Amino acid sequence: MSVWLSVSAGENGPPAYFISGFGRRRQSIIRGGKELPGKQKSVAQTILLDILTYGISGCIFAVAIRTFTAPNKIAPGGVTGLATVINYLFQLPIGAVSFLINIPIFIWAFFEIGYKLVTKTIAAALITSIAIDWLGGLLPTYCGDPMLAAIFGGLLEGVSLAIVFMRGATTGGTDMVARVLKRRFRNLSTGKLMMCVDVIVVLFSAVVYRRIESVLYAIIYLFVSTNVIDAILYGADSGNGKVLWIVTQYPTQVAQRILKEVDRGVTAMHSKGMYSGREGEVLMCAVSRSEVYQVMDLVKDEDKAAFMIVGDAGEIRGEGFRRSVQSDKTLPELLQKHKN
Repeated sequence: MSVWLSVSAGENGPPAYFISGFGRRRQSIIRGGKELPGKQKSVAQTILLDILTYGISGCIFAVAIRTFTAPNKIAPGGVTGLATVINYLFQLPIGAVSFLINIPIFIWAFFEIGYKLVTKTIAAALITSIAIDWLGGLLPTYCGDPMLAAIFGGLLEGVSLAIVFMRGATTGGTDMVARVLKRRFRNLSTGKLMMCVDVIVVLFSAVVYRRIESVLYAIIYLFVSTNVIDAILYGADSGNGKVLWIVTQYPTQVAQRILKEVDRGVTAMHSKGMYSGREGEVLMCAVSRSEVYQVMDLVKDEDKAAFMIVGDAGEIRGEGFRRSVQSDKTLPELLQKHKN
């Protein structure tokens, strides 16, 4: 993350403060206590950039699957892993099967999560599925050392998914299922839910392929891809979670969308801008690493002039994160609690 501020003298007025948040997409000018937003991207430009990004991500993902994992009987968990196993059994196209499996998940998510994230995810999943099948006959296959296949396949998948996450979308599958289930089982973390689904698929692949090595290589694949995603999005020292500080003119609308779409708590604190003298509210929100870009995307959707700071949280305890360590109780205390 990089946030920079510079000051330049105005021609006939107070100095101008140039603020750039995160080196991304927007520059604002504050002069005389008023913010003059920089040039914003049009809706058409945003959609075009999304499609281009999903296309690049899909091609990288296709190489991971068609060149490295599928030829070496490695099912990397999730919907894609299940589609890989089905391809092995019935020779059905991996991309098409992946998208068909995702359709009921998308319909479910529309009612549970909201249309914006799901719409982006449908676009990303569709383009990725097309890339997997279209490039399937063009890409070379690597049938050498399965360990290298797992490592390089995981590396490419991590790069691919990180690109999609940076556009505020996902590729569906286990991530979308985990987000939906999280609303039903609030005591379980998203990561644990995703891991459960991945483990089921990986174990199923071992039965189909009839070799335990498939499970071991799939674990290596998932480990590499997860760490690559974290390294690209948040750096090598990514911490346990992220804390966002959001300064916006529309705190109520932003907070409501975070509560509904991300399912995270938000705290509002009174604030006062020392230069402008304006009073308002600063929102503080703790999220997991995979949710940072989703929050940033919806904040910018509500308020183009919003100012955000993202910081590492060394440890977060509470609902949705690690449970706090409960102090041990003596026998009399337990009996008294039971009596009450």
